[in-house]
Amino acid sequence: MNNAELKEFLDVKVIQYNTLEFIDSDPIQIPHLFTLKEDIEIAGFLTATIAWGNRKMIINNSKRMMDMLGNSPYDFIMGHNNTQLDKLDNFVHRTFNSEDFKTFIKALQHIYINHNGLEMAFAKNQTPLSMQQSIAEFKKLFFEVAHEPRTMKHVSDPMQGSAAKRINMFLRWMVRQDQKGVDFGIWKTISPASLSCPLDVHSGNVARKLGLLTRKQNDGKALAELDSALRKLDANDPVKYDFALFGLGVFEGF
Repeated sequence: MNNAELKEFLDVKVIQYNTLEFIDSDPIQIPHLFTLKEDIEIAGFLTATIAWGNRKMIINNSKRMMDMLGNSPYDFIMGHNNTQLDKLDNFVHRTFNSEDFKTFIKALQHIYINHNGLEMAFAKNQTPLSMQQSIAEFKKLFFEVAHEPRTMKHVSDPMQGSAAKRINMFLRWMVRQDQKGVDFGIWKTISPASLSCPLDVHSGNVARKLGLLTRKQNDGKALAELDSALRKLDANDPVKYDFALFGLGVFEGF
């Protein structure tokens, strides 16, 4: 396919998969349980943090996280005490355990008290065509609280070569307004043009088959290459093609 044909093909796939039906099988359903901005973004951040592995397990464990936070994550984070934190014991999702969970609660409280919340913490270091430096700086802010070194692996750092798939997915959820009821678009200080595609095994394999990506590893360099290709298709909303690439890979075995 030439560029025009490729864009037409992928635009059709975006329309096909960027629908409410997408929510039913996707972790984005967890923040959709809430209406308060802070609840939505906290639920989204925690869900995205554990979004690797089996999708059903991700959804079930994300629901368990919300239950443990009294299904009011912002109130829990801002008002928790040590006794309440102890109730998070025994949570585990793969390598994310209860101590990581507790540290994330403390770090999120720190972000809201000292850095004006998640949106402002990510927005302050954005550039017109990338959020990758912003993600790296956010990680520094997030771990200004006391923490075990092992917990830091659960927040990616693009400046260390990571594709930061889960945080880029979270940013898509918060920033992109799709008018379809899937992505929230509740963050107004970041432009969708700055977002990057959540690069994983599915989207990466499809991108290579379509000639959008040549690098074999799914790392930060591959993300930059994919970003460049997708911005040529739609400079204002490049990350919309995540729906097409993911849908083609997961649902169609492309």
